[in-house]
Amino acid sequence: MAKEKFAAFFSYVHQDDEHDGGRLTKIREWFEGEISAQTGKKFEIFQDREDIKWGNAWEERINGALDGSTFLIAVITPRFLRSAYCRKEFQRFAKREKELGRNDLILPLLYMDTQGLDDPDDEVAVAISSRQYADWRHLRFEPWTNPDVRKRLSELSKMVCDAMPKPKPKAKKSSKPKQEKENHVSEQIIETSSRKPAVSVEPLTLIVDPMPRRGDFTTISESIQSAEPGTRILIRPGLYKEALVLDKALELIGDGERDEIVVETTDSDVLLFKTEFGRVSNLTLRQAGGGEFFAVDISQGRLELEDCDITSQSLACVAIYDDADPRLRRNRIHDGKQGGVFIYENGKGTLEDNDIWGNAFANVTIGEGGNPILRRNRIHDGKQVGVLVYDNGKGTLEDNEIWGNISNSGVVIRTGGTLTLRRNTITKHKYNAIWIYNNGGGIFENNDLRGNKRGPFKIDNSSKENVTMSGNIEE
Repeated sequence: MAKEKFAAFFSYVHQDDEHDGGRLTKIREWFEGEISAQTGKKFEIFQDREDIKWGNAWEERINGALDGSTFLIAVITPRFLRSAYCRKEFQRFAKREKELGRNDLILPLLYMDTQGLDDPDDEVAVAISSRQYADWRHLRFEPWTNPDVRKRLSELSKMVCDAMPKPKPKAKKSSKPKQEKENHVSEQIIETSSRKPAVSVEPLTLIVDPMPRRGDFTTISESIQSAEPGTRILIRPGLYKEALVLDKALELIGDGERDEIVVETTDSDVLLFKTEFGRVSNLTLRQAGGGEFFAVDISQGRLELEDCDITSQSLACVAIYDDADPRLRRNRIHDGKQGGVFIYENGKGTLEDNDIWGNAFANVTIGEGGNPILRRNRIHDGKQVGVLVYDNGKGTLEDNEIWGNISNSGVVIRTGGTLTLRRNTITKHKYNAIWIYNNGGGIFENNDLRGNKRGPFKIDNSSKENVTMSGNIEE
């Protein structure tokens, strides 16, 4: 007999995944790995167009694949109910499930509040509401370092494992017939639609206080070395002269006024991030010179860096490289001796609502395959250029304010760099709002480019065919 190939289809709406920074994709990836770990068998989760070519009919694929070892994980959101494609997936799977006499091959994952699930005239909504579903709403905004997130994913993965067909045990003689147990999911894992979401378990917390015997540790480094992954470390006000290496999934959170919680180093990075997940929030991070170092060095994984004040008297304030994909939100990034944020060597990242100013060279530099997303940032008063893109760097800038960068243009794109700029305000520059040369290019839509001394654009002949413009407000 041929070995069964266990697999699942991940049904979701791309816009929901993009809006949450790829969080749904990460859930799918973790599901796949965890189920494989729990079963010791290969388990594939096909994620829409990532794994199934658009030219292949979805129904044809599941007609051949759907059996007792194939599942559907449906991420329920308001957009899901309005997606003809997602609805078709759900209905087709439910029909096939019924043909197999099963009721445990579909896992609806309620990702956010969804109006319309109680609509009696909506066949899909009725089918979802009548099932037991996994409630994820209370975890949607929780960081990956929250142990409850990983625990919940492990529980849901176990639910899929439990529903996998198992070898039938040999029949035992008995004087009394035993009622066959219905194949079902543990009530401890899946709530019915009438139950409230599970309460998140608080992570283990350690206290760092520079005053002896007032906390668990007097230095942050000691707390990191001693902490188990998933621990939250609260850091009380003080001056901590130490270099931090975050090499496990932890939260470092300033417990007090940010300006009074200072981590300062010379001759090293202040924070070196070299793990898969982590969160750092509400700290002042000062690189005070010596050697060639960054204040924050992000070389892998997804760091959530929030509400910090970051400066550097050596290299740039923040470096993102080697496919790292962090989230920077609401930080003050300023007075970097060689720049503000430097994204290179295929670094990614999403930067939102940061204040980036007063840095030497460029406030933001993107080069060598870097590809970040910048939204709603204030990028201003740099010593030279606001945003510099070069050597095949690229990125997307939306709804940013870029102004007053002293001795150059607001945005400079050169040597194969490309940008997509939408709805940005770029003003008060000594030269042009946007300067493109040496085979630079990009898409520029609905930007306000008024108020620059030499006009909105300067584009050399080698770059003109690489530029697409529409809806920009010029002089």
